[in-house]
Amino acid sequence: MKANIGVLLVNLGTPDAPTKPAVRKYLRQFLNDPRVIDIPTIARTILVNGIIIPFRVKNSTNIYKEVWTDKGSPLLLYNQSLKDKVQAQLGDDYHVDLAMRYQSPSMESVLEEFRKHNFKKIIVVPLFPQYASSSSGSAIQRVMEIISKWWVIPEVAIAGQFYDNEGYINTIAEQAKGFDLNSYDHILFSYHGLPERQVDKVYEGADDLCADHKCEDAVDRSNQHCYKATCYETTRLITEKLNIQADKYTVCFQSRLDKKWLEPFSDKLVEEQAKKGAKRLLFFSPAFTADCLETIVEIGSEYQEIFEEHGGEKVDLVPSLNDHPMWVDTVAKLVQQKV
Repeated sequence: MKANIGVLLVNLGTPDAPTKPAVRKYLRQFLNDPRVIDIPTIARTILVNGIIIPFRVKNSTNIYKEVWTDKGSPLLLYNQSLKDKVQAQLGDDYHVDLAMRYQSPSMESVLEEFRKHNFKKIIVVPLFPQYASSSSGSAIQRVMEIISKWWVIPEVAIAGQFYDNEGYINTIAEQAKGFDLNSYDHILFSYHGLPERQVDKVYEGADDLCADHKCEDAVDRSNQHCYKATCYETTRLITEKLNIQADKYTVCFQSRLDKKWLEPFSDKLVEEQAKKGAKRLLFFSPAFTADCLETIVEIGSEYQEIFEEHGGEKVDLVPSLNDHPMWVDTVAKLVQQKV
């Protein structure tokens, strides 16, 4: 093998199949991660394995069946295509591979192949635009745990969050060109939700919380790793690029598990907009670099039902970055910047 630089693209993961055993296995690995549910081990074990998984497996399996294609999980398929196209763009000096934080292809198996190749350098690219401990943090920690056990540890570089990366923003804007923005009553920028306590942990001390910073207004030294702040900054950059006025859009958060999560909640805003008389809504989902259950089903199907139930007509979704040529170019440049 000519390549002397290994490139590892990392995304969250997906069950191996839309079946109860596969979904149960995925949820067990995902939800038992202490960076995902950050409570004491015993409490997390009881909550996840005794309550959440038994009650969620059936419904989650049905949802995965809805999103599944003849070729498999959209998240996996788009990321595999992205990997292949980034490989083609970077050329033979690089070896590009894909791993999922949970399930297949596993980080353990892919990194073991990297170890055998004896690369001079390994570049890790977590495909999460905005840093969160439960996504970027978990992926980076697992990479470091695996590589730390090797006898020979090569140079390792990690591409950080890219919420304000020009290529990332431009690709989202390009994906929006298929929609007449002025034809919508309101535009929602929906990001994956997080518990408020996880955002607060970014700051030092019990008296320094996210609410004490102007995260909706700007990113600065104090909040540059705050998920909420970077979500708002991404939205500002997109709306500036597309000339969307402030009164035409709202930032919101989806996929919550309880009330003490980042607000406003996306599903509640859909209901509110319908009750106000809105007939057409457009969603952006900038936290998801590939279309998946949260975009295709949660926004595309579930929010459509909520909207219609309260008098609305149509919810449209701007596609995620997926394997768009501009996104391929952006990822390749993220890698090259680490060389």
